Amino acid sequence: MRQYSVGPPTSMLAGADVALVGLFSGRDSEFGAKLDVLAASVEAHGGRVVSRHVQRRGVSHGGASKMAVPFSRQTLLSPGKAREVAQACRAAGVGVAVFVNPLTERQRAVLGDMFGCLVVGGDLFTPSQ
Repeated sequence: MRQYSVGPPTSMLAGADVALVGLFSGRDSEFGAKLDVLAASVEAHGGRVVSRHVQRRGVSHGGASKMAVPFSRQTLLSPGKAREVAQACRAAGVGVAVFVNPLTERQRAVLGDMFGCLVVGGDLFTPSQ
């Protein structure tokens, strides 16, 4: 598995093409605004957002009882969505994928290997930084 180091947001994003990714509850009507806030923060740190990917939980799979639960403990996303994002990241030459959701070290490693780029949680890119 490929290892990526996570440094300060400015250094990891400077000049990088970035994909935004988020897992949202089917009841979350503010997911677009949350992606917009993250995009502004990424751009403020020198990154260029080239794609956005949204996984909605509770819309078609799992029902209301599972809306806040990740599809996978390793990838957070469903297998199909993870493959879709990986293909998009590789095709666009994305350098960093930033998730709206916080990620564990294991999730970052698995997703980084799948996507072929550094993967981080959006908690590193709060507007106050």
